Amino acid sequence: MTRAVILLLTLVGLAATAWIVHDVGVGPVLTAIARIGWGGFALYTAYSLVVLALLGAAWRAVAPGGGPVVAYAWARTVREGATDVLPFAQIGGLVVGGRALAARGVANDLVYASMIADMTTEMGSQAVFTLFGVAALVMALGGVFDGGGTLRLVLGGTALATALWVGFAVFHRALLRLAARLAARVLPASAASLDAVMARLAAIYRRPGGIALSFGLNLAAWLASGIGAWFALRLIGTRASPVSVVAIEALIFAVRSVAFVVPGALGVQEGAYLLLAPLFGLPPDCAVALSLLKRARDLAIGVPALVIWQASEGRKLLA
Repeated sequence: MTRAVILLLTLVGLAATAWIVHDVGVGPVLTAIARIGWGGFALYTAYSLVVLALLGAAWRAVAPGGGPVVAYAWARTVREGATDVLPFAQIGGLVVGGRALAARGVANDLVYASMIADMTTEMGSQAVFTLFGVAALVMALGGVFDGGGTLRLVLGGTALATALWVGFAVFHRALLRLAARLAARVLPASAASLDAVMARLAAIYRRPGGIALSFGLNLAAWLASGIGAWFALRLIGTRASPVSVVAIEALIFAVRSVAFVVPGALGVQEGAYLLLAPLFGLPPDCAVALSLLKRARDLAIGVPALVIWQASEGRKLLA
């Protein structure tokens, strides 16, 4: 994807987000956000670090002999920061995260092999998480919405997301080649031999215990993310069922997976909240406020992480 296309998608996403906020009402959305306060926002951000720790542990579970969990949690934080903060496609965030882990002394072939294995288990656990959301939506829509248009839309999106997950599992070798080419061009020190990576990956898949642990930890991270959204809503004074909020989050993450070409899913995430939240009894202004709070949290975590990572890269270049 060219820089011009990425820039265009970013601008369109920003415009869509602004339009949605205006349509819902700037005043109500800002009022809902203000209710969380700086202390509440700090608590919400701190909670999100727990989710990143779970994601790091899931990655480490498929990297035998690959160093401490904290290195993987850090690399995952940098990777999420690059994906959510910078106008990158997902592949750019993967390369940056891989480089951050390699800088901690993990061999390049293990970095990329474990990343592929972790992404496979993450997508598998997301499929389970999404099915929960779909089941909850079916129950919420039962006999209420004529024609089931929303349900068909969600099921179509879920089917597309599932096709993408299956495609990744089947064609991950092609993804590795793409990552290797991008790494060689942008971050030469990240490049690793494709044969070495595939040999490592085969060894990882011969350890079913590690794969199962990674799957379980990734599923726990998905659930923790959903609970984090419920926690944020409680902080802004909105009482909603934890099950309903987790179901909304399951569907939102599925939508984000489909919209992976849009940097940060700008506009897509807000539109999905606007569509889904009222079906579960969540007011539109609170749903959009939650989406914006999540973006503010991403900035609060991602920007410092990227600055620290860039400073580390700069020191190496100077050395």
